[in-house]
Amino acid sequence: SKAAAHAVSPARLPAAPPREKTVDAKTEASSRLRELLFPVPAVSPSAMANSFSDSRGKRVHHAVDILAPRNSEVVAVADGTIAKVLFSALGGNGVYQWSLDKRFVYYYAHLDAYAIDLEDGAEVHRGQVLGYVGTTGNAPPNTPHLHFAIAQVGRNARWWGGAPVNPYPIWR
Repeated sequence: SKAAAHAVSPARLPAAPPREKTVDAKTEASSRLRELLFPVPAVSPSAMANSFSDSRGKRVHHAVDILAPRNSEVVAVADGTIAKVLFSALGGNGVYQWSLDKRFVYYYAHLDAYAIDLEDGAEVHRGQVLGYVGTTGNAPPNTPHLHFAIAQVGRNARWWGGAPVNPYPIWR
């Protein structure tokens, strides 16, 4: 038929852009993830709930929320470099940190304040204070917490995007 003659074979259809896949920390080859320091020393990792796949309206959370007293210290989970210190409507005061090998980015959000002299490009060390737990951005004002996320960096080597990694199994 005429329609069949004009049909496009599946092999000729343009490929959809590749999607970043979610990465499970348990299957990640890097042992460094399993050695990350818990980012809020004032609370126990056992008090953390697994909110990684929770729905947030039309979005998936892809992070864990660590409830802690306001102004509790937030520390670098590993040695690395600050990729970006910024404010956003969702995350409020936030910090993106590269891992030493730039394979991962760690994101700390809803901070009430940053550590003094924290700036883009600064080297940081495991356990160094980056900021303080708060409720900036879209966090409920009476629920201070750290929104903590990990992303495995893709070939584009950007501090945003990447494949989300569930931090919850790291400290469980």
